[in-house]
Amino acid sequence: MGREDKATWKSNYFLKLVQLLDEYPKCFVVGVDNVGSKQMQQIRQSLRQNAVLLMGKNTMIRKAIRGHLENNPSLEKILPHIKGNVGFVFTREELVDIRDKILENKVKAPARAGAIAPLDVKIPPQNTGLGPEKTSFFQALQIPTKISKGTIEILNEIHLIKKEEKVGASEATLLNMLNISPFTYGLKIRQVYDSGTVFDPEILDITPEDLRSRFLEGVRNVAAVSLAIGYPTVASVPHSIVNGLKNLIAIACETEIEFKEAERAKEYLKDPSKFAVAATAAVADAGAKKEEPKKEEKEESESEDDMGFDLFG
Repeated sequence: MGREDKATWKSNYFLKLVQLLDEYPKCFVVGVDNVGSKQMQQIRQSLRQNAVLLMGKNTMIRKAIRGHLENNPSLEKILPHIKGNVGFVFTREELVDIRDKILENKVKAPARAGAIAPLDVKIPPQNTGLGPEKTSFFQALQIPTKISKGTIEILNEIHLIKKEEKVGASEATLLNMLNISPFTYGLKIRQVYDSGTVFDPEILDITPEDLRSRFLEGVRNVAAVSLAIGYPTVASVPHSIVNGLKNLIAIACETEIEFKEAERAKEYLKDPSKFAVAATAAVADAGAKKEEPKKEEKEESESEDDMGFDLFG
């Protein structure tokens, strides 16, 4: 009876996973290390209106996906990422919005001996409130202290644990004595699946402005290379036309050839002072426009001074 129940449970799990893969075009492959059952329940509740969280054993996940490859071959791209303690978050919503919901569900946790630190842990200078009998413990960790008002005081900031290092028993004990919970744990997004494509979650941070900037940078590079080797492309043709026009104007200035675009250049060569006068006038006009508000402000302030003092001085 027990075996039949287990077999039925597996069959139902396979059906559910396949159904979700067919029903939802997008999903996150998430790591669930250090996430407890209570926190997992809270995450499920927060995502209930927008996404579906499904956990399972890696062997069962792989078996279910492989059995469904005939209907959806692109699912094979997910298989290499089914490693460690992972699960799925299925959604139809915007990936960025669901990503933010996933990452905001974190809880503080104490440092445990043997765990890998997800970030640097530093202890600021402080009075620990611990008695002098604990001094040897701090000395073993090479932490400079002094006794202040009958308690141990840490003198300098201490870089206790480095990121990606294993937490030692002494470091974990010290943090617990100081009531410091330095780590936060939650679902960690490892990969994103969207309509047959698997990519890193960092790609979700790329904005349309970033894409436009990179595209324009590529266009400029293509244009520069094309101009350098004399090979015309859509990107380089406008530059070639402009350069050609410059060459024609230069030739016109040295000869009797006349055309509209060369008239201004020829006029400048005949009488550069005319353009200098025009430029000076333009600058003067701009300066006058800037001075007018200042003059009005000055007049207003003078009139206010007269009203306030001179008439009754």
